[in-house]
Amino acid sequence: MAGYVALLYSIVLTPQRRVVMEELRAIAAACGFEQPRTLVSTGNLVFEASVRDVTGIEARLEAGFKTHYGKHVDIIVRSAENWQQTVAGNPFPAEAERDGGLVVARVMRSPLDDGVLENLSRYCDGGEKLALVDGDLWIAFPGRPSESRLLGALTTKRLGIGTARNWNTIRGLGDMLA
Repeated sequence: MAGYVALLYSIVLTPQRRVVMEELRAIAAACGFEQPRTLVSTGNLVFEASVRDVTGIEARLEAGFKTHYGKHVDIIVRSAENWQQTVAGNPFPAEAERDGGLVVARVMRSPLDDGVLENLSRYCDGGEKLALVDGDLWIAFPGRPSESRLLGALTTKRLGIGTARNWNTIRGLGDMLA
């Protein structure tokens, strides 16, 4: 058995309905994955699987989610080893130490190329720092991310399928996989 982390793009189904973590764990179990557990109530799932095909795991979880909730949600899956590389690859350790909520990684299904940094830099007028590590976009915000112009540019249409997590969550998932 190998460990995996799955990140849901969104846990908001409608303004009145959110994904319940107990139901997310049940979906993972129904897909045949073992020891499903969640970190906080934000669509972060850790589990064990004998399957080694990340794309297949994503497809199974997405299908299970759609069957249960009647709505498609993109789910990004990484192996435990890959996730630990993500944790170790944080390009902004000093900023993360000061405030882990201000360091964010947009974890991508398909790796971004270096050109994305130039394209996004025009939105960084508040002191945001950008880095690309193994195809994932990392951002160190100088203040609340919601106050940055950059946030509006981090769309699926512009970047592709991915989902953002702050350093506290990234590190917490790494601890769960250890």
